[in-house]
Amino acid sequence: MAALTGPSLPAKSGEAKSAVVFLHGYGADGPDLLGLGDVLADHLPDTAFYAPNAPERSVMNPMGYQWFPIPRMDGSTEAQRAASMAVSIGLVNDYLDGILKETGLPADKLALIGFSQGTMMSLQVAPRRKEQLACVVGFSGMLLAPERLPEEIATKPPVLLIHGDADPVVPFENLELAARGLAEAGIEVRVLPCRNVQHSISPEGLGAALQMLKTHLG
Repeated sequence: MAALTGPSLPAKSGEAKSAVVFLHGYGADGPDLLGLGDVLADHLPDTAFYAPNAPERSVMNPMGYQWFPIPRMDGSTEAQRAASMAVSIGLVNDYLDGILKETGLPADKLALIGFSQGTMMSLQVAPRRKEQLACVVGFSGMLLAPERLPEEIATKPPVLLIHGDADPVVPFENLELAARGLAEAGIEVRVLPCRNVQHSISPEGLGAALQMLKTHLG
């Protein structure tokens, strides 16, 4: 399958000393999250931002993309879901490797920010990479197969999980479940519950993400 492609924003200062990669949600696309880079760039002028499109067109929204199908929503099988996710994980790792090679940055100057299904992907990819990433910020997502993480973990990037308590898409209880699973694998994890926030990124959540990036990108 072809490599991931999508829009990016160069560092505002003209010299990238760090990088952030956004992984979008189910049925969305890279540009859907890259707008956050415009906001964050004012505070992180030496950071470049990247937002690849997932490799598959979404079954539920053909104008958008998916990292893997969701059986309860689109009629796919668990085997199809697992196969698609394995392909996406490989492509995301290749994409991150490509950024590090192109920019010459070390792994600990690259952060992942995911939303919904993009959070699920981020939490699958980051702890299994051999070189530790700077950090992971996950909005409105969940940790898949937490029982497998302790056996498969290779590095322990710090994680910030942000979730609205009125989320009708990915239940709020997944915030605590994900935090527990990550902590049991030895990962430093912080959580931010956002009151009266649905399946979205609130100003409060974005502010917390910015502080996380400032802390770990330097």
